Amino acid sequence: MTFLRDTGLIYWAQLRANLRNPVWVMIGLAQPVLYLVLFGPLVKGIAPSLGPEADPWKILTPALIIQLGLFSSAFAGFSIVSELRAGVVERQRVTPAARGSLLVGRVLKDVTLLIVQASVLIAVAMAAFGLRPAPLGTVLAIALIAVMSAGLASASYALGLWAKQESTLASVLNSFSVPIMLLSGILLPMTLGPAWLQNIAKVNPFSHTVDAARALFRGDLGSSDVYVGTAVTVALALILMTIGARGFAKENA
Repeated sequence: MTFLRDTGLIYWAQLRANLRNPVWVMIGLAQPVLYLVLFGPLVKGIAPSLGPEADPWKILTPALIIQLGLFSSAFAGFSIVSELRAGVVERQRVTPAARGSLLVGRVLKDVTLLIVQASVLIAVAMAAFGLRPAPLGTVLAIALIAVMSAGLASASYALGLWAKQESTLASVLNSFSVPIMLLSGILLPMTLGPAWLQNIAKVNPFSHTVDAARALFRGDLGSSDVYVGTAVTVALALILMTIGARGFAKENA
């Protein structure tokens, strides 16, 4: 009970900070919406080559939600660097709060923001572009992406405590985030690329998350993409959470 109480306190404190200054949440949402407007017509143009029943909005929308989760969670460590500089983390360290709650509360805040942003993005796609995703599949896709986000945020917070400087953290994250995004098929399905590029993309675990989310949006709950993508995403998230928790605990020792 103490852990849950401490986690709730950290979660609410972090969430209130975002509610007082929601501009970064809106900026984070603006980019995927812009991609939806600008890349949607391009995907619509190539949709016939992907199959007679290919829906461009069911291809692009879930991928943009993953982009939201990828970048917002991977760069979550920047907030803890500023908190570290302001002495917030140091003050939390001397409290009797469980060390795990300091991380879990922050991660839950990031997952909450992602779910809100994803819901808004889907609503925009439905209202403005006629997206009609499978209801159950959409819920499952958001849950899957939330798991991915939790793993990334956990590792990012631990990395932020280790780096202690925005410049160091930025150089590490930028080295991985852009190649991961490009090789995940977020903007365009990797099936459009040559065989060698598709083979490289298969090594990228996030490409399986993208495939699973797209299948769920289509309502293909029994697709092999869903099973493979779910297994890969959950496994990766557990590994990242373990690494993040150990790193966070070590830096907070």
